[in-house]
Amino acid sequence: MEEIRLNKYLSEAGVCSRREADKRIAEGRVTVDGKPALTGMKITPDRVICVDGVRVGRLPEPVLIAVYKPAGVVCTAAESEKNNLVTYVGYPERLFPVGRLDKDSEGLILMTNQGELADRIAHARGLHEKEYIVRIDRPVTQEFVEAMSRGVKILNTRTRPCQVEKIASNRFRIILTQGLNRQIRRMCEALGCRVTQLCRVRVMNITLGDLRIGEYRHIAGDELEALKSLL
Repeated sequence: MEEIRLNKYLSEAGVCSRREADKRIAEGRVTVDGKPALTGMKITPDRVICVDGVRVGRLPEPVLIAVYKPAGVVCTAAESEKNNLVTYVGYPERLFPVGRLDKDSEGLILMTNQGELADRIAHARGLHEKEYIVRIDRPVTQEFVEAMSRGVKILNTRTRPCQVEKIASNRFRIILTQGLNRQIRRMCEALGCRVTQLCRVRVMNITLGDLRIGEYRHIAGDELEALKSLL
C-alpha cells in the first residue's frame, strides 16, 4: 500500500484540515495502532488511526456541495452552536463548511469532506474571488464606490483594492480577494453607512445559480474541473 502523511490522511478523511491535524497530533490526541502519533509521520490506510479515541474510518467518497445559507445560521460544525450549518443542511454524510460567511449574512457557502480542498479554496493568499450583493442604509454614491474600490482602513490594515459596482440606489456589487472578519460590514461602517443585507453569490467559479434559501447542489463534472484548474 502507498504511504501517505498522517495529516493528509486525516484531512482527506474529513476529520479536519492538515493544519488542525498537526495540532491534534502534537497534543497527543491521535494514535496509530494504539501508539501516540508523531508529527510528519507517514502511514498506510490499513493502520488503525484514532482521534480522541475514535477510530477514523475509510477515506470517504469526495463530496463538495454549494449551499444557500440563510441569515441566522452559523458556519460551524460545532453541535454546541444551536443554529450550526451542518445540522441545518442535514447532509447524510459528515461535511464541514469551507471558510465562513458571518451569521447575519446569507448566500453561497461551500461544504465538503475534503480538508485539503477546503484549505486551498479558503486561503486568501490564492487571491480567489468572492462576489457579494450588498444593500446599505444610504444611497450608493460615486465617492463611496471609489473609496471602497481603493481599499478601506479597518482592523489596523488597509483592505486590498477590489471591484465595486453600483447596481441600484442603495445596492452594490463587490468582488473581494481576501476574507477579513466581517470585512464588507466593517468597510461600510468606516465609510459612514451600515449594511442592511449581504448576500454572497459567487466563490471563484461556483455561483448560487438557481438555488433557493436552504437548498444545496453537488459540484461535479465540468464545474468541479474548472474549480480545480483555478486552484
